[in-house]
Amino acid sequence: MKSKLIYKIYMSLIFFFLYSPLAVLIIFSFNDSKSRSVWNGFSLKWYIKLFSDKEILHAIFNTIIVATAASILATVIGTIACLGILKMKKLSKKLVMNINNIPIVNPEIVTGVGLMLLFVFSYNNFKIFRPGIFTLILAHTTFCLPYVVLSVLPKLRQINPYIYEAAQDLGCNPFRAFLKVVLPDIMPGISSGMVMAFTLSMDDFVISYFTSGTVQTLPIAIYSMTRKVVSPEINAISTILFAVVFLLLLAANFKQIKTHK
Repeated sequence: MKSKLIYKIYMSLIFFFLYSPLAVLIIFSFNDSKSRSVWNGFSLKWYIKLFSDKEILHAIFNTIIVATAASILATVIGTIACLGILKMKKLSKKLVMNINNIPIVNPEIVTGVGLMLLFVFSYNNFKIFRPGIFTLILAHTTFCLPYVVLSVLPKLRQINPYIYEAAQDLGCNPFRAFLKVVLPDIMPGISSGMVMAFTLSMDDFVISYFTSGTVQTLPIAIYSMTRKVVSPEINAISTILFAVVFLLLLAANFKQIKTHK
């Protein structure tokens, strides 16, 4: 009984330290004053001001375009890669998975600088990959891809391979058999990977900073705002980002629960 109480207190403290800063940020995004310590009344003026700022709206648009394109590309490439990894021999599979995990454990600043040098070299010598929205999409696809592989591969391993072969025996070509038999079974993994890729792309600052050229994403715009006078608009932007990510995670979890019922 005593150990259960200690466990509950311990978990409560962890959640308090994790989420109390978010709670403060959300509350003060509705504060009528610029004060970050005194509550002066409820107001939506920072949200109104935020959505009347063309620079911020343009950064939000860029962020959504990059996150959507990168998550789709990473999901498609990662799913196809998983099909190939599954058919590899044990040693080759282990080697490929270790290579896949390198971008996850590698410091973001190293990845960002490396990609920046690659894009600058390519543009200076071959006139391709000029830093901009296209290089941003490529960079985000690169660091999102390993997470998609880690989400999809376990689902593929759970599938009975004989079902796929049976579908071909019954007249399906390999592509149709994949669409009708394999894809529905691995869809929860694909959905989870895509949601994770989307949220990681929206959140990224370090790699975006080195590969964006003159294009501004929302994290870069927020960084620029913090270098000047810190406005409560930052609270409003952060609250919206948190709400979007939270809703995406809820939707993905509800879909998985519905699938398992």
